[in-house]
Amino acid sequence: MLKLHELKPAEGSKSPKLRKGRGTATGQGKTAGRGSNGQKSRSGGKVRVGFEGGQMPLARRIPKRGFTNTKFKTEYAIVNIEQLNVFKKGTEVNEAVLVEAGMVKNKYDGIKILGRGEINVPLTVVANKISKSAVEKIEAAGGKAEVV
Repeated sequence: MLKLHELKPAEGSKSPKLRKGRGTATGQGKTAGRGSNGQKSRSGGKVRVGFEGGQMPLARRIPKRGFTNTKFKTEYAIVNIEQLNVFKKGTEVNEAVLVEAGMVKNKYDGIKILGRGEINVPLTVVANKISKSAVEKIEAAGGKAEVV
């Protein structure tokens, strides 16, 4: 029987740590894999993302045009009706209940109920948006769908 103190890694899976800059015979001596000269060969010589050596960066060379609505668009938390089967019969399912149940974790502008899956429990579902298929399935199960 194998004992914990007898465990060993598989043959060839562990290799010794590379010690850089320890003489030319080591294979990683002298410049230690950094090349000869330049900013990246120096200590602390990091280059920020998008830096092109002082040349005008691509992100600033390209013309900026048009309009983007990303800052103002409304984002809905998506909940499928198959997830609502965890609630008891006759429960009113609203934003607060979904957050408490852990189905909605982040901050959103509202909740949208989609019709993926089946629902077996009659519930009163209150949300900002509800798809047609979700409304049909909720009502078929004996529940009610309300749009706020």
